Amino acid sequence: MANHGVLLALLLLLPLHCFSFSEENPTDRRILVLVDDLAIRSSHSIFFKSLETRGFDLDFKLSDDPKLTLQRYGHYLYDGLVLFSPSTQRFGGSVDMAAILDFVDAGHDLILAADSSASDLVRGIATECGVDFDEDPEAVVIDHTSYAVSETEGDHTLIASDSFINSNVILGDKKIEAPVLFQGIGHSLNPANSLVLKVLSASPSAYSANPKTKLSSPPSLTGSAISLVSVVQARNNARIFISGSLALFSNRFLRSGVLKVGSSVKYEKSGNEQFVTEISKWVFHERGHLKAVNVKHSKAGETSEPAIYRINDDLEYSLEIYEWSGTSWKPYIADDVQVQFYMMSPYVLKTLSNDQKGLYSTSFKVPDVYGVFQFKVEYQRLGYTSLSLAKQIPVRPFRHNEYERFIPAAYPYYGASFSTMAGFFIFTIVYLYNK
Repeated sequence: MANHGVLLALLLLLPLHCFSFSEENPTDRRILVLVDDLAIRSSHSIFFKSLETRGFDLDFKLSDDPKLTLQRYGHYLYDGLVLFSPSTQRFGGSVDMAAILDFVDAGHDLILAADSSASDLVRGIATECGVDFDEDPEAVVIDHTSYAVSETEGDHTLIASDSFINSNVILGDKKIEAPVLFQGIGHSLNPANSLVLKVLSASPSAYSANPKTKLSSPPSLTGSAISLVSVVQARNNARIFISGSLALFSNRFLRSGVLKVGSSVKYEKSGNEQFVTEISKWVFHERGHLKAVNVKHSKAGETSEPAIYRINDDLEYSLEIYEWSGTSWKPYIADDVQVQFYMMSPYVLKTLSNDQKGLYSTSFKVPDVYGVFQFKVEYQRLGYTSLSLAKQIPVRPFRHNEYERFIPAAYPYYGASFSTMAGFFIFTIVYLYNK
């Protein structure tokens, strides 16, 4: 019976490995979508459909499902998590804040959408990711100069924002022409967290407050310091997308036209669909995902990697870097990739040249210092997964029989010695035979 139990467990895990994240194909992934109400599946169907058409397998569950779990037998069942359950006070099953944070720490991706009903649980998850929502539970973002003209919204909480981050990696190569509709709560970025980025900002005239009451004190969040949408790329390359508006993803906002106050141009369709689609591509590693392969080093003119180098050896270092395009790996082209020859501090720092086909290489002379060195490549660029490569190699001094027979720098000393001997010989002759 025990053997049958082990076999059954392996059979249950087999489909999970088929859908799990692969370095060779980062797009084939399984995503858990947690919702407050299953009606969100239809009210946000355009966004979900875009994920499914790109090859993602979505598993919809209520956030309070008592059978809810992220892992089984020590293996994660999903590679991405979408939290469209802002009002959830407590998740069902074995899922809680710690489980979600461990999920991200394991290298998995997260999309979190909140709104004015956001619970302390959802706010706590955002805080752990470097984002602080307004502490006032009734506060929403208000803007009297950058709102969307609407017949039904008179409190100027329907924001039309076009303050995007300047990054083609995150937002795609095609410019988002129409403003993005946003209605929800604002947040600020934790200044101690350098990993969180503001993707969609409020205008300088925006503020966060309760639209149903008069202001009795200055708002805690004002102006461009208010972030509407932020992203995080963790040090383990896990990615997080945090929005203060669940309606940002809704069919109503994706299909709606938009006229920004003060503008004469009315767009038939808001920029929401392009915005959320492009960011979801980035979050789920369909863009900006790098890998390094074929890391090699050798003495100049040789192909095999030595076990040890000698001081002043000429060596060559190379590697190949590729970027995932959503369907295949393509050569990554950049001019800022550097390698360090490192021992306590970098003795050599060289910028790698590339052949426009993904191959990066350089050559340099081993420093005149022996010890245990490392080839180190630490590559971090906005929007791209970071590369951290290190390979240890010892460097030895010259052996006793490898030094030059005559050292050119010592020629003056050689000459002084021989001239002294010649002078002594001449002095002896003169002294003995001179009368």
